[in-house]
Amino acid sequence: MSVRPNSIPLKFLPDEARSLPPPKLSDPRILYSGFMGYCAGLLDNLIHRRPVMTAGLHRQLLYVTSFYFVGYYLIKRQDFKYAERDRDMRQYMKLHPEDYKEEGRYFPEIMYYLILNI
Repeated sequence: MSVRPNSIPLKFLPDEARSLPPPKLSDPRILYSGFMGYCAGLLDNLIHRRPVMTAGLHRQLLYVTSFYFVGYYLIKRQDFKYAERDRDMRQYMKLHPEDYKEEGRYFPEIMYYLILNI
């Protein structure tokens, strides 16, 4: 099997993301993803015409843990993307101080200038 020259394997999180603190395990967004896993287990029981609440408790637990695990890494990626965007915004503000002399500049205005200059 040949690999294309200069190919970069897909990475979910770059190495820079390791410098960020991990999200808390009790983060409501992660708990919500676990709850969605529980609802997916109930929906699976409903679709297959099994007793919704009592059938396949091991399956429901599997759904909860897998959704919780995936939610954790999605939140970690989201936090990294927000940190990356904030870093770029601060860098832009540092390079163009003349645009930010007046008070009251808001984030949408800053993003507008960032998008125009890319």
